[in-house]
Amino acid sequence: MNLQEISAFVTLAEELHFTRTAERLGIGQPQVSQLIRRFEKECGDTLIERTTRSVSLTTLGQAVLPHAQRALQEMRLIRRSGRLGSADIIGSVRIGYAGASSRPWLPAIARVVRHEAPGVDLQLRSMVYGATGPGLIVCGDLDIAFSRRPLVHSGLLDQVFEYEEILIGVPSDHHLAGRSEVHMQELKEEPWVTFPGMQGSNVRDVGMRLAADAGFAPRVVQEAPDSYTILGLVAAGVGVTVTVSSVRHVSTPGLRLIPLAGEPRYMASTIVWSPQASRATQAVLEAITQVKPPPEHPVGIVMD
Repeated sequence: MNLQEISAFVTLAEELHFTRTAERLGIGQPQVSQLIRRFEKECGDTLIERTTRSVSLTTLGQAVLPHAQRALQEMRLIRRSGRLGSADIIGSVRIGYAGASSRPWLPAIARVVRHEAPGVDLQLRSMVYGATGPGLIVCGDLDIAFSRRPLVHSGLLDQVFEYEEILIGVPSDHHLAGRSEVHMQELKEEPWVTFPGMQGSNVRDVGMRLAADAGFAPRVVQEAPDSYTILGLVAAGVGVTVTVSSVRHVSTPGLRLIPLAGEPRYMASTIVWSPQASRATQAVLEAITQVKPPPEHPVGIVMD
């Protein structure tokens, strides 16, 4: 058993496609197959189910995968330690991010980490919804997560990253599109496009709360898994949506974003971590604060 075999297995488990695996590893597809067969022989049974149409992990492959991933991670740290010698901080940090709000900040954060803490192996993990991040920290799958308040997991720490104003998204040819503000009651008879229920979307939850406060239950005609898709559906005329100001950078022709009437309302976007954070994690937290210092409390209502 060697690292080339382990790397081939982990990459194939991620891609579930031999050609893409070979391209990522920079080797031929026959060599990938050979490495997988040798690794399976070392493990004592089949790890990969191969058909003409699909590739999947066997039960044993699923059991072996996390250990293989940790082995590769440790080897990366060994090599990093060897290159950096006496660097103060060596370690891996897994950051979970979700949606359109946190993604634009990741390149700047990674750049500062490379400059200020070169011994840190920064691993970016895409999540479907920010509300799942704190739970992933509790169970040990993440070290830092972008999320939103309220923080429902006791024992974790959080820091406000950004205050996001709550906005209403409508098609540009909608009868509300020319307005400078929209009352929530005006959306009572409108079809809504939003995130799926029961999936941990804070934005959906806030939209439902605002509607309930206005005395109605929204008529949801379409659910979609991310802001990019939701905004596109709204622009296409499927319905209206409740969203946040951090999606303004998403170029969506045919979409109009309008503030709610009355006092501005905000959601608190946060970064979350464990009090037992490693020195490497603390270094990444410092990099995040350097890129985006905690903002002042806005004038308006912060939803929690």
